[in-house]
Amino acid sequence: MKTKEEILISIRDEGIVAVVRGDTPQQAKSLAETCFSNGIRAIELTFTVPFAHRILEDLVNTYKDKMLLGAGSVLDPETARIAILSGARFIVSPHFNLETVRLCHRYRIANMAGILTIREAVEAMEAGVDILKLFPGNLFGPSFLKEIQGPLPYAQIMPTGGVNIENIGNWLRAGAVAVGVGSSLTKGDVAANVAGFLTEIRKNRKNTDGTEVEII
Repeated sequence: MKTKEEILISIRDEGIVAVVRGDTPQQAKSLAETCFSNGIRAIELTFTVPFAHRILEDLVNTYKDKMLLGAGSVLDPETARIAILSGARFIVSPHFNLETVRLCHRYRIANMAGILTIREAVEAMEAGVDILKLFPGNLFGPSFLKEIQGPLPYAQIMPTGGVNIENIGNWLRAGAVAVGVGSSLTKGDVAANVAGFLTEIRKNRKNTDGTEVEII
């Protein structure tokens, strides 16, 4: 089983997290598997999906560590605990909740908490949030991410909300460690959408030695 640090490195290397929602458990599971089979390993299953914990269990049993499986829309530590027990390897929240972060630390689970201001970013970083989820990212755009990294150059930021094929390059060039993508990825032809996003990641990200990032 991968450690928390290995999960975080994998997410940064991937550069994209598929945010999966669905009206039914079957729909959400199918979307997650389609994203994965076409090349996206990091899957965030939102807990707005009915019986999300059961889908987590099914996916973990099927794919083990091959799929980087996390829980999204986690509002409180109680939900985080259920998700972790069901196999989630990272927890994503739309806001910063200190008790949720503490619980993730207790079980050494990677966590991403939503922020929208410098104050929220600093408070989340002081609490030990691993990656700051800039949400909803479309309210300000990539230029805001660059402004945050002025006073906080060490902040690890993942924009989510409004990230699409037209602007993903701007987000990555602005310094995003990864992006969270929902409906732009999961609506319509999912396989074609995934291919398009992975192409944009290759075009707009480089390793520390200047070589292109390899997407597996």
